[in-house]
Amino acid sequence: MAIEKKLGAATRDAYGKALIQLGKTNPDIVVLDADLSKSTKTALFGRQFPDRFFDMGIQEANMVGVAAGLASQGKIPFVSSFACFLICKTHDQLRMSVAFPELNVKVVTSHGGISVGEDGASQQSIEDIALVCTLPGFVVMIPADQYAAEKLVLRSAEWKGPVYIRTGRPKAPIVYSENDSFQIGKGVRLREGTDVTLVANGLQVFEALCAHEALKEKGIRSSVVDLHTIKPLDQTLLLEEAKRTGAFVICEEHQIWGGLGSAVSTALSKEYPVPMEFVAIQDTYAESGKPDELLEKYGLTSPYIVKAAERVLAKKAQLGRV
Repeated sequence: MAIEKKLGAATRDAYGKALIQLGKTNPDIVVLDADLSKSTKTALFGRQFPDRFFDMGIQEANMVGVAAGLASQGKIPFVSSFACFLICKTHDQLRMSVAFPELNVKVVTSHGGISVGEDGASQQSIEDIALVCTLPGFVVMIPADQYAAEKLVLRSAEWKGPVYIRTGRPKAPIVYSENDSFQIGKGVRLREGTDVTLVANGLQVFEALCAHEALKEKGIRSSVVDLHTIKPLDQTLLLEEAKRTGAFVICEEHQIWGGLGSAVSTALSKEYPVPMEFVAIQDTYAESGKPDELLEKYGLTSPYIVKAAERVLAKKAQLGRV
């Protein structure tokens, strides 16, 4: 039975809401943006706390340097722009000004992945997770919906050290409720099965839940795990799932290299290797189009997850692990 797709706010909207909460409770919170505050939703903070909001213009690299300076003096800066602009263009500044000195800078981008839609490849960030995961000390997260986004942004302000959170442009399907809680580095088991584990984050979590229902109709029992935190990984949960199901499908709105799939496969290869399939962007850039059409064209919707689950179960059977 298909699950109802109830759209909530975009995760970028939840970020703007969380910033206002932080601004009211912590005078050390400052926010920097690179001329995109209406889109990243930092403008909401700027209107309420103009003395703590800095529009840096189209100077992403300089913005990161300024944020590092503010962090070195005890402030908690949140810096924002589109993911492709802030991460791809400022990797060196993030490396030397934030990661190396281990400064308390929070990097929250919007317009992650190909669900940006019609803006095309120049603004569809499919490399950001790989780039930030290579920076020592950075926490890296992709929340699934408005509730996860708001709570994880609030958590990030409490975390001592650099944090990266990717938010999205479109309205996100509701997965959680306002009463759910989240911890950095702790995944969420949304469904429990014994045949195969579907691991996802961001918009892919809802697609994995849809795939779970479709697999159930085929007699296949799947777990669904939201790994909203890619770094640090919840290795305890992954190991539990590997021993329970013995097969994984990893789903992400990112290119296949260097993202969630790479992190999970690296972690499990050390402790408990299992057959895996990967639902991701296959080493290509996407074209311009409507978000739902792009997710379908590049193989990121639930039917592709179902097919991947069937493939990995065939591998599992060949290994005699049924």
